[in-house]
Amino acid sequence: MTQGARAINTSQDTSRGASGLSRLSVLAGSALDILLPPQCPSCNGVVEAAGVLCGPCWRQVDFVSPPQCVACGLPFSFDTSLSDTVLCGACARRRPPYERARAVMVYGDFSRKLVLAFKHGDRTDTAPALGRWMASAGADLIQDADVIAPVPLHWSRLFARRYNQAALLAGVVGKLAERTVVQDLLIRRKRTPPQGRLGVAARRRNVQGAFRLHPARTGNLEGRRVLLIDDVLTTGATVAGCAKVLLRGGAVAVDVLTLARVVRAVE
Repeated sequence: MTQGARAINTSQDTSRGASGLSRLSVLAGSALDILLPPQCPSCNGVVEAAGVLCGPCWRQVDFVSPPQCVACGLPFSFDTSLSDTVLCGACARRRPPYERARAVMVYGDFSRKLVLAFKHGDRTDTAPALGRWMASAGADLIQDADVIAPVPLHWSRLFARRYNQAALLAGVVGKLAERTVVQDLLIRRKRTPPQGRLGVAARRRNVQGAFRLHPARTGNLEGRRVLLIDDVLTTGATVAGCAKVLLRGGAVAVDVLTLARVVRAVE
Protein backbone atom coordinates (compact mmCIF):
# COMPACT_ATOMS: atom_id res chain seq x y z
CA MET A 1 0.00 0.00 0.00
CA THR A 2 1.38 3.41 -0.95
CA GLN A 3 1.83 6.27 1.49
CA GLY A 4 -1.00 8.16 -0.25
CA ALA A 5 -3.36 5.20 0.09
CA ARG A 6 -2.46 4.84 3.76
CA ALA A 7 -3.18 8.57 4.24
CA ILE A 8 -6.57 8.21 2.54
CA ASN A 9 -7.46 5.18 4.62
CA THR A 10 -6.37 6.95 7.79
CA SER A 11 -8.51 9.95 6.86
CA GLN A 12 -11.48 7.71 6.16
CA ASP A 13 -11.03 5.88 9.46
CA THR A 14 -10.85 9.21 11.29
CA SER A 15 -13.96 10.40 9.49
CA ARG A 16 -15.83 7.21 10.37
CA GLY A 17 -14.67 7.54 13.97
CA ALA A 18 -15.84 11.16 14.18
CA SER A 19 -19.16 10.21 12.58
CA GLY A 20 -19.57 7.38 15.08
CA LEU A 21 -18.84 9.70 18.00
CA SER A 22 -21.33 12.22 16.61
CA ARG A 23 -24.05 9.55 16.43
CA LEU A 24 -23.22 8.42 19.97
CA SER A 25 -23.44 12.05 21.14
CA VAL A 26 -26.88 12.44 19.56
CA LEU A 27 -28.08 9.17 21.10
CA ALA A 28 -26.70 10.15 24.50
CA GLY A 29 -28.42 13.52 24.24
CA SER A 30 -31.72 11.88 23.29
CA ALA A 31 -31.45 9.46 26.21
CA LEU A 32 -30.69 12.33 28.58
CA ASP A 33 -33.72 14.25 27.27
CA ILE A 34 -35.90 11.24 28.06
CA LEU A 35 -34.47 10.83 31.56
CA LEU A 36 -34.19 14.57 32.27
CA PRO A 37 -36.46 16.39 29.79
CA PRO A 38 -35.72 20.09 29.26
CA GLN A 39 -37.86 22.40 31.35
CA CYS A 40 -39.37 25.83 30.78
CA PRO A 41 -37.13 28.28 32.69
CA SER A 42 -40.21 30.01 34.08
CA CYS A 43 -42.72 27.31 35.13
CA ASN A 44 -40.50 24.17 34.84
CA GLY A 45 -42.95 22.54 32.45
CA VAL A 46 -41.53 20.16 29.86
CA VAL A 47 -40.49 21.89 26.60
CA GLU A 48 -38.93 20.83 23.31
CA ALA A 49 -35.47 22.25 23.91
CA ALA A 50 -33.39 23.62 26.78
CA GLY A 51 -33.91 27.30 27.53
CA VAL A 52 -37.16 27.59 25.54
CA LEU A 53 -40.34 28.95 27.10
CA CYS A 54 -43.54 26.95 26.98
CA GLY A 55 -46.50 28.41 25.07
CA PRO A 56 -48.39 29.85 28.09
CA CYS A 57 -45.24 31.50 29.45
CA TRP A 58 -44.27 32.87 26.05
CA ARG A 59 -47.60 34.68 25.87
CA GLN A 60 -46.81 36.45 29.16
CA VAL A 61 -43.67 38.12 27.84
CA ASP A 62 -44.16 41.87 27.38
CA PHE A 63 -41.86 42.51 24.42
CA VAL A 64 -40.57 46.04 23.81
CA SER A 65 -41.46 47.33 20.36
CA PRO A 66 -41.71 50.67 18.53
CA PRO A 67 -42.61 53.43 18.92
CA GLN A 68 -39.86 54.13 21.43
CA CYS A 69 -37.35 56.79 22.45
CA VAL A 70 -34.61 56.96 19.86
CA ALA A 71 -31.98 57.25 22.63
CA CYS A 72 -32.89 55.10 25.64
CA GLY A 73 -35.45 52.84 23.93
CA LEU A 74 -38.27 53.67 26.35
CA PRO A 75 -41.49 52.45 24.66
CA PHE A 76 -44.10 55.13 24.09
CA SER A 77 -47.74 54.57 25.01
CA PHE A 78 -48.82 56.60 21.97
CA ASP A 79 -48.29 56.06 18.28
CA THR A 80 -46.15 58.51 16.36
CA SER A 81 -44.93 58.63 12.79
CA LEU A 82 -41.82 60.43 14.08
CA SER A 83 -40.66 57.56 16.31
CA ASP A 84 -37.25 57.53 14.58
CA THR A 85 -36.44 60.98 15.95
CA VAL A 86 -38.53 61.44 19.13
CA LEU A 87 -36.85 61.52 22.55
CA CYS A 88 -38.55 60.73 25.85
CA GLY A 89 -38.75 63.53 28.43
CA ALA A 90 -35.72 62.28 30.40
CA CYS A 91 -33.46 62.05 27.34
CA ALA A 92 -34.66 65.43 26.05
CA ARG A 93 -33.57 66.98 29.35
CA ARG A 94 -30.31 65.06 29.60
CA ARG A 95 -29.13 62.96 26.67
CA PRO A 96 -27.31 59.82 27.90
CA PRO A 97 -23.66 59.27 26.90
CA TYR A 98 -24.61 56.15 24.95
CA GLU A 99 -26.23 56.75 21.57
CA ARG A 100 -28.98 54.09 21.50
CA ALA A 101 -30.35 51.53 23.95
CA ARG A 102 -32.67 48.66 23.10
CA ALA A 103 -34.17 45.82 25.15
CA VAL A 104 -36.06 42.61 24.49
CA MET A 105 -38.81 42.91 27.09
CA VAL A 106 -40.27 45.05 29.84
CA TYR A 107 -39.00 44.17 33.31
CA GLY A 108 -42.15 43.15 35.17
CA ASP A 109 -43.60 40.38 37.30
CA PHE A 110 -43.07 37.64 34.72
CA SER A 111 -39.76 38.72 33.22
CA ARG A 112 -38.32 39.33 36.70
CA LYS A 113 -38.61 35.61 37.49
CA LEU A 114 -36.95 34.74 34.20
CA VAL A 115 -34.08 37.19 34.66
CA LEU A 116 -33.45 36.30 38.31
CA ALA A 117 -33.44 32.58 37.54
CA PHE A 118 -30.79 33.22 34.88
CA LYS A 119 -28.83 35.70 36.97
CA HIS A 120 -28.88 34.10 40.42
CA GLY A 121 -30.48 30.68 39.95
CA ASP A 122 -27.81 28.99 37.81
CA ARG A 123 -30.18 28.75 34.82
CA THR A 124 -27.31 29.31 32.41
CA ASP A 125 -29.01 26.83 30.07
CA THR A 126 -31.35 29.67 29.10
CA ALA A 127 -28.50 31.86 27.76
CA PRO A 128 -28.71 30.60 24.13
CA ALA A 129 -32.45 31.34 23.88
CA LEU A 130 -32.17 34.70 25.67
CA GLY A 131 -29.21 35.65 23.48
CA ARG A 132 -31.23 34.85 20.35
CA TRP A 133 -33.98 37.17 21.54
CA MET A 134 -31.42 39.91 22.08
CA ALA A 135 -29.86 39.38 18.66
CA SER A 136 -33.30 39.84 17.11
CA ALA A 137 -34.30 42.87 19.20
CA GLY A 138 -30.98 44.63 18.65
CA ALA A 139 -30.33 43.68 15.02
CA ASP A 140 -29.81 47.29 13.91
CA LEU A 141 -27.38 47.98 16.77
CA ILE A 142 -25.46 44.77 16.12
CA GLN A 143 -25.15 45.58 12.42
CA ASP A 144 -23.37 48.83 13.28
CA ALA A 145 -21.16 47.38 16.03
CA ASP A 146 -17.43 46.83 15.61
CA VAL A 147 -16.95 45.36 19.08
CA ILE A 148 -19.31 43.72 21.59
CA ALA A 149 -18.52 43.87 25.31
CA PRO A 150 -20.41 42.95 28.50
CA VAL A 151 -20.89 45.08 31.59
CA PRO A 152 -18.33 43.55 33.99
CA LEU A 153 -18.82 42.15 37.48
CA HIS A 154 -16.45 42.92 40.31
CA TRP A 155 -14.06 39.97 40.76
CA SER A 156 -15.50 39.15 44.19
CA ARG A 157 -19.05 38.91 42.84
CA LEU A 158 -17.84 36.90 39.87
CA PHE A 159 -16.11 34.50 42.27
CA ALA A 160 -19.27 34.10 44.35
CA ARG A 161 -21.66 33.78 41.39
CA ARG A 162 -19.22 31.79 39.19
CA TYR A 163 -20.38 33.48 35.98
CA ASN A 164 -21.19 36.90 34.59
CA GLN A 165 -24.67 36.77 33.07
CA ALA A 166 -23.89 39.74 30.78
CA ALA A 167 -20.78 37.94 29.48
CA LEU A 168 -22.81 34.82 28.65
CA LEU A 169 -25.32 36.90 26.70
CA ALA A 170 -22.56 38.83 24.92
CA GLY A 171 -20.97 35.56 23.85
CA VAL A 172 -24.22 34.27 22.34
CA VAL A 173 -25.00 37.55 20.56
CA GLY A 174 -21.48 37.83 19.17
CA LYS A 175 -21.48 34.26 17.87
CA LEU A 176 -24.86 34.66 16.18
CA ALA A 177 -23.88 37.97 14.60
CA GLU A 178 -20.28 36.96 13.85
CA ARG A 179 -18.98 40.03 15.67
CA THR A 180 -15.86 40.36 17.81
CA VAL A 181 -16.59 39.96 21.53
CA VAL A 182 -14.04 41.32 24.02
CA GLN A 183 -15.17 39.88 27.34
CA ASP A 184 -12.63 41.79 29.43
CA LEU A 185 -12.76 45.13 27.64
CA LEU A 186 -14.00 46.76 30.85
CA ILE A 187 -13.02 46.08 34.46
CA ARG A 188 -15.20 46.80 37.49
CA ARG A 189 -12.65 48.08 39.97
CA LYS A 190 -15.07 48.95 42.78
CA ARG A 191 -17.45 46.56 44.51
CA THR A 192 -20.44 48.87 44.53
CA PRO A 193 -23.44 48.23 46.81
CA PRO A 194 -26.53 46.73 45.11
CA GLN A 195 -28.53 49.40 43.29
CA GLY A 196 -31.99 47.88 43.77
CA ARG A 197 -33.27 50.40 46.32
CA LEU A 198 -31.40 53.45 45.05
CA GLY A 199 -32.87 56.36 43.12
CA VAL A 200 -31.53 57.83 39.90
CA ALA A 201 -29.04 60.28 41.44
CA ALA A 202 -27.86 57.75 44.04
CA ARG A 203 -27.27 55.16 41.31
CA ARG A 204 -25.11 57.59 39.36
CA ARG A 205 -23.04 58.35 42.45
CA ASN A 206 -22.79 54.65 43.27
CA VAL A 207 -21.13 53.71 39.96
CA GLN A 208 -18.99 56.84 39.63
CA GLY A 209 -15.41 55.71 39.04
CA ALA A 210 -16.42 52.04 39.23
CA PHE A 211 -15.25 51.11 35.72
CA ARG A 212 -12.05 51.33 33.72
CA LEU A 213 -10.61 49.92 30.53
CA HIS A 214 -8.54 46.77 30.79
CA PRO A 215 -4.92 47.95 30.43
CA ALA A 216 -4.27 45.38 27.69
CA ARG A 217 -7.29 46.55 25.65
CA THR A 218 -6.63 50.27 25.45
CA GLY A 219 -5.62 50.09 21.78
CA ASN A 220 -8.78 48.25 20.69
CA LEU A 221 -11.20 51.17 20.73
CA GLU A 222 -9.92 53.98 18.53
CA GLY A 223 -12.63 54.89 16.02
CA ARG A 224 -14.74 51.83 16.85
CA ARG A 225 -18.40 51.54 17.75
CA VAL A 226 -19.04 49.41 20.84
CA LEU A 227 -22.18 47.46 21.67
CA LEU A 228 -22.49 47.11 25.44
CA ILE A 229 -24.45 44.11 26.77
CA ASP A 230 -26.22 43.86 30.13
CA ASP A 231 -29.15 41.97 31.62
CA VAL A 232 -31.42 44.80 32.85
CA LEU A 233 -31.55 48.54 32.22
CA THR A 234 -33.20 50.37 35.12
CA THR A 235 -32.12 54.01 35.21
CA GLY A 236 -29.22 53.56 32.80
CA ALA A 237 -26.64 54.66 35.39
CA THR A 238 -24.48 51.54 35.04
CA VAL A 239 -24.33 51.49 31.25
CA ALA A 240 -23.84 55.27 31.22
CA GLY A 241 -20.81 54.87 33.49
CA CYS A 242 -19.41 52.21 31.17
CA ALA A 243 -20.13 54.29 28.07
CA LYS A 244 -18.22 57.28 29.43
CA VAL A 245 -15.14 55.12 30.01
CA LEU A 246 -15.36 53.63 26.51
CA LEU A 247 -15.76 57.04 24.88
CA ARG A 248 -12.79 58.44 26.80
CA GLY A 249 -10.86 55.40 25.62
CA GLY A 250 -11.40 56.29 21.97
CA ALA A 251 -14.71 54.65 21.01
CA VAL A 252 -16.58 56.66 18.40
CA ALA A 253 -19.97 55.68 19.87
CA VAL A 254 -21.57 53.26 22.32
CA ASP A 255 -24.90 51.46 21.98
CA VAL A 256 -26.58 49.36 24.67
CA LEU A 257 -28.52 46.11 24.35
CA THR A 258 -30.20 44.51 27.37
CA LEU A 259 -32.43 41.56 27.99
CA ALA A 260 -35.01 43.62 29.90
CA ARG A 261 -35.66 47.19 30.91
CA VAL A 262 -37.67 48.90 33.59
CA VAL A 263 -40.40 51.12 32.15
CA ARG A 264 -41.34 54.21 34.12
CA ALA A 265 -43.00 57.50 33.30
CA VAL A 266 -39.79 59.30 34.29
CA GLU A 267 -36.33 57.72 34.53
